[in-house]
Amino acid sequence: MRIATWNVNSIRTRLDRVLAFLERSEVDALAMQETKVKDALFPAAPFEAAGYEIAFHGTNQWNGVAIASRVGLTEVELGFPGAPGWGEESVTEARALGATVGTGPDALRLWSLYVPNGRELADPHYAYKLAWLEALRVAGSSWIADDDARVALVGDWNVAPEDQDVWSMDFFEGKTHVSAPERAAYRAIGEAGFEEVTRRFVPEQYTYWDYQQLRFPRNEGMRIDFVYASPALARATVGAEIDRNERKGKGASDHVPVIAEFAPAE
Repeated sequence: MRIATWNVNSIRTRLDRVLAFLERSEVDALAMQETKVKDALFPAAPFEAAGYEIAFHGTNQWNGVAIASRVGLTEVELGFPGAPGWGEESVTEARALGATVGTGPDALRLWSLYVPNGRELADPHYAYKLAWLEALRVAGSSWIADDDARVALVGDWNVAPEDQDVWSMDFFEGKTHVSAPERAAYRAIGEAGFEEVTRRFVPEQYTYWDYQQLRFPRNEGMRIDFVYASPALARATVGAEIDRNERKGKGASDHVPVIAEFAPAE
């Protein structure tokens, strides 16, 4: 099974590119983040016409997650248990969507995740980000209590876990995405039993380039989009790639798709 994760930065703006990617890449399931659309306005029909079932979770013009699958889509879950809310009213944002894709022993539980940005180290959003990641660790640990569980936590993690994952550590000094607490919160997912599987096959490559200051032509990017797999799924991983070409051309997202491929269950 081939899955991909992609922060599309507005599905309505990027719809044609997403559909073209699905046709070209032949992925079986695509997890999307930052769809930026309420559920009532999500463009589901074009996905269905392309042969993909679609599940989505969006409450306003910000955030938003979705999963498209051509191999079955069941047991859709909006958010995960214990996820903290944001703001004075503690609103649960549309940042996590789970679904089972595929059928039989090859099915896997796919989570499309859009981790909070954090904004600045002194901003309340930073504390929210750390709490959100900790809640994900707790929930994720329960999902892999069964050694045979096939679970993938994929998406925009808004953390660059290694120095090589940013174009300049000097530039990011004192900023979010590279701070020690964020990196520790990210690594805790691995310590809970998951394995980030894309780096095995693509040791060094960025997944995000800011639109401003010619970041992409200068290759001044970040690696913040990842695939964390449960032990059983990690053992079945046979390949991964980062589609850098999707950052080129008119109307590109500032992120690119990250693809992982898994062998059939033994």
